[in-house]
Amino acid sequence: MSPKHRRKLHDETVHRLLSVMDTFTGLNPRETLERVSASLGCSPTSAEVAAYLDKHDHLRHLRQQFLVPKIADLPPSDLSLVDGTQECIYLVGNSLGLQPKMARKYLEEELEKWAKTGVHGHTEGSRPWAWAENNIEGLMADVVGAKTEEVALMNGLTVNLHLLMLSFYKPTAARHKILLEDNAFPSDHYAVESQIRLRGFEPEQSMLLLSPRPGEETLRTEDILEVMEKEGDSIAVVLFSGVQYYTGQLFNMAAITEAGHKKGCYVGFDCAHAAGNAELKLHDWGVDFACWCSYKYMNSGAGGLAAAFIHEKHKDTIKPALTGWWGHDLNTRFQMKNVMELQPGVSGFRLSNQPILLVCPLHASLEVFKMTSMQALRRKSLLLTGYLEYLIQHIYQEDPSHPRRSLVRIITPSDPQQRGCQLSLAFSVPIRKVFQELEKRGVACDMREPSVLRIAPVPLYNSFSDVHRFIETLGSSLAASSQ
Repeated sequence: MSPKHRRKLHDETVHRLLSVMDTFTGLNPRETLERVSASLGCSPTSAEVAAYLDKHDHLRHLRQQFLVPKIADLPPSDLSLVDGTQECIYLVGNSLGLQPKMARKYLEEELEKWAKTGVHGHTEGSRPWAWAENNIEGLMADVVGAKTEEVALMNGLTVNLHLLMLSFYKPTAARHKILLEDNAFPSDHYAVESQIRLRGFEPEQSMLLLSPRPGEETLRTEDILEVMEKEGDSIAVVLFSGVQYYTGQLFNMAAITEAGHKKGCYVGFDCAHAAGNAELKLHDWGVDFACWCSYKYMNSGAGGLAAAFIHEKHKDTIKPALTGWWGHDLNTRFQMKNVMELQPGVSGFRLSNQPILLVCPLHASLEVFKMTSMQALRRKSLLLTGYLEYLIQHIYQEDPSHPRRSLVRIITPSDPQQRGCQLSLAFSVPIRKVFQELEKRGVACDMREPSVLRIAPVPLYNSFSDVHRFIETLGSSLAASSQ
């Protein structure tokens, strides 16, 4: 077969697959699943539905860009219960993403360059160490809906949050409060407490914590906006997560930003659980600042290089409180005159050169994101997480005819526009034993005491069959944990 004929056959195949998926455009996940199952002549809970959706998933090839652990290699696996040669059911990308296959190659290239060229590696090769992170900031900007010059890859998330807060949090006697969710991730909570104390205020008076209504698990957007309207004149900074780490709630970042600006507040976001998960438009929304880690949905490895964002509207007005050599203009940086020529915007917040060994795996991951778009990933994610939701509700909802059956309640919002890919599942039974039984059977997920599992089917590498396998494994794990 000639290359031209192969290409034509490939294009026709892709067109057919896309046409099949386009058939379901505009349908919600439940309607899609029921229509697929009807066409196949099977139950919506059948593995045939998962196989069909995988076959017609035009992003399925992206999984091949990652290393999926085998069940036998996971320490908790019990090989008397499960086939160790199978790939594990990896649903914990909200905690640590999978390793991109190219990460090892890029790391080895830089180790080899160091070995052979020594100090010349700073300025030579395809990834010069002195500005290697700059070469991939455009890729990161695409993921979060920003301009390249609005993003800097540097430090860790909490370091970046402190640097940003030092410049954006300028409390006065009248306007000194910081608004954040009551159950914010600990690093955010601690950072805010310390920033308040650093300025001579007390967290008890200056931390405005927002909790869900009694009996509810998540915050209502209208309640957030109402507090901002009532308290806005005393709020200096609004700091929310993009996606709440525990509940999986995706906040309405555009509405929060607009409301904050109307009251004269700076608005920032911790996007650790949003970057690479939700479709972000940091620039278009007018977000003042943001920061995020890169080892969750961005797959850069544990402790990977973090990122910071400052909107271009602040590039000439918001300056770093702490400066370092790497914030100096690159063109004159090495003249060593000790007269700061500060780079504008977020680039001026750089303190020192970034570890090349952290740049490499992030580079490998961002190249995979470049193979698709956040719009396409989000489209798949809505169906993938909707499939998980459908199966849980179908199998584990309350049934009077089975009063002793374990129940699973989803605390993540049911509205797909208010969540990313994660579903947080609350169980009617103690969770630790169930979690242990899942791990024995090759499931990698995340437990939060006393009763919540966080399950994150990541559209970049998870399949519909992963979700179906998880549901089947959950059933056997619940049965085993009750014995």
